[in-house]
This record gives sequence, C-alpha cells and structure tokens, in this order.
Amino acid sequence: MAELTAAAPSTARPIDDLGVRRDFPLLRREVHGHPIVYLDSASSSQRPQAVLDAMRDYEETTHANVHRGVYAIAEEATRRFEAARAAVGRFIGAPDPAHEVVFTKNATEALNLVAHSWGRSNLDPGDVIVLTEMEHHANIVPWHILAAERDLEIRWIPVDEEGRLVLADLDRLLDGAKVLGVTCMSNVLGTVNPVAELADAAHEAGAVVVADGAQSVPHLVTDAPALGVDFLAFSAHKMLGPTGIGALWGRREILESLPPFLGGGEMILDVRKDGFVPNEIPWRFEAGTPPIAEAVGLAAAVEYLYGLGMPAVRQHERALTDYALAALRDRYPDLVIHGPLDTTVRGGVISFNYKDVHP
Repeated sequence: MAELTAAAPSTARPIDDLGVRRDFPLLRREVHGHPIVYLDSASSSQRPQAVLDAMRDYEETTHANVHRGVYAIAEEATRRFEAARAAVGRFIGAPDPAHEVVFTKNATEALNLVAHSWGRSNLDPGDVIVLTEMEHHANIVPWHILAAERDLEIRWIPVDEEGRLVLADLDRLLDGAKVLGVTCMSNVLGTVNPVAELADAAHEAGAVVVADGAQSVPHLVTDAPALGVDFLAFSAHKMLGPTGIGALWGRREILESLPPFLGGGEMILDVRKDGFVPNEIPWRFEAGTPPIAEAVGLAAAVEYLYGLGMPAVRQHERALTDYALAALRDRYPDLVIHGPLDTTVRGGVISFNYKDVHP
C-alpha cells in the first residue's frame, strides 16, 4: 500500500465496545460517581491489562540489563528486548526491524535524533527545510534550533480553512529543499495528510522526508516504506503502551550513514584515549541503559492491536468520529469544529471553539 490507510475496508471485523473496555483496568474507576469516559488518547492512551501483565512479568522474572551480561536472565532480557524491536518493526512494515528500528524516549526524542544526527551531517548554511503549518512542536522546534545554528531557511506549507494542506505551491516550496517534515495525522485537526504524495514530490526535489507518526501509527494501518518516507517517529504511550519509550524507523542505508546522537555506554564498539568506534545500527543511537520493561510493554501493546485488527480499529474509530461530529453540530450550532468533516481524511481528534470562549 502506498498510503496511510485512512478508510478501512467495510469487511473489517467489528470491535466489541464493552469487551475492549473491560480490558482496561483504569476504566473501571468512577469519578464524581460516574464511570470514566476517557477522551484524551491523543495526548496519552490508557493501557490494557495485557500490557501491564507483560511489564510486571518482565520485572518479576527477567529484570536485568541488556547486551551486557552472559548469565541466564540477562540473556533472556536481551532476547525479550530485541523481540520487542522486531514486533514494533513488523507493525509498521519495516523490512529489516533488527537494524531499522531505534528505541527512543518518545517521538519527540526520535525527531530530535533526526534533526541533530542527520541535520548536522547534511545541512549547510542557506539550505531549505520545509514544514507544514500543522506540525506538532516536536517537528518544528528541533528544526528551528538547527536553523538558528546553521543559518537555514524554513518554508511552510499552509493549511486551509477546512484543515487541509494547501499544495498548490508545493513545487515552489520544495525547490532546493533538503528536508520535508510532515505529520501523518494532525494532533489538533485530526487531518490525515497525503504523505505518499508529499514524499514523492519531496524526493523528486531531492529532499529527505521526516514523518511524525505519533497520531497515525496507533490508529491507521501503516507501512512506512510504502509511504515513501525516510524516517517515521512515534510513541508507545499513544498506542496503548507505556510512557518513556518511543521509536524511530529509518531507512537502513540512511541510518548507517549517520553519526551517534548521544554518547555513552552501549553505543560504542571500542573506546580509547584518542577516540571511539561507534556501534552498528540501531544500537549506535541507543546510549546507556534502555527502557527495557517499557519495550516489553510496547510489544504487548502491538500484539493487542494486532488482536483487534488495525482495519477494524480504523473502521470503529471512524464510526465514532462520524457520530461525534454529527451530534456536536446538531446540539451546538454555534460550535466551530476545526479540521475536515470528511472522516475518510481525518482521525478521531476533534478540536472546536464555542462562541467567544477562548480555547
């Protein structure tokens, strides 16, 4: 597939609302005498019991550092950590998960890794960065920092009143560009962007494509290589996993050309008084003790989502979004809803203004 699958097939297996809800312990709580209705998953999702159990099992039976010891539980911990990497890679269609998936603290760190490691190696004064006006700060601020250091130009793809990218001047904006940063799905507008189309245009112009998948990977069928992007960043805590871990997928040939992002243990093969030899990828970018229990939890989250089926997840969320948009517009005619109303090109995020109330 050459695009994020925004519209799921109608044959997807339906999701059992109540059955899924029972999988999430926190949702059994009541607040002010009412069951929790959690509407903040765009910020951080809740975790199913399977994720909590996997992390507890690791802590109780396998807790040890990875890639260091040769005793039994250390080797088992390493196997579980690398199995988690493989599971995450398969989930996003990585052809070589063992080398192309870098574990990070979150999507923000993953995007900073690209800006600092790739950017500092490839961008010179006067070079052009192209971003969209709907980017998360994590895909803006690192480029601003780099632009200030290197005297780079940042150009912006505008957003129209419907919350869609204005692509009429795309060729002009990309002319001479070295990098395009684009969110797959807006965390404010819910807009699902035409990433494959943008990636094709960017590559034609000679630019590398850095995609923010923090909102899209948890909700859409994702095939990173087929999208045409060169880097894809996302976080575990938005896809039913724990906080403290995210991932960066990068094309192997690009990752192999990059210097380390952070220095310390594990990211080196050899250290001497006169220098060091960096490790192979992906460990070159994973300095220090990694979030091991969190990686195990992320793998469990991936397996849980596989069990639901991502086409079914998309179909279910689209039905809920259609219902919510219609209900809001019907009951509150003065409500201004931001982003596309067509749910084939939007996710479940709904932002709105009401009359003169400041957001």
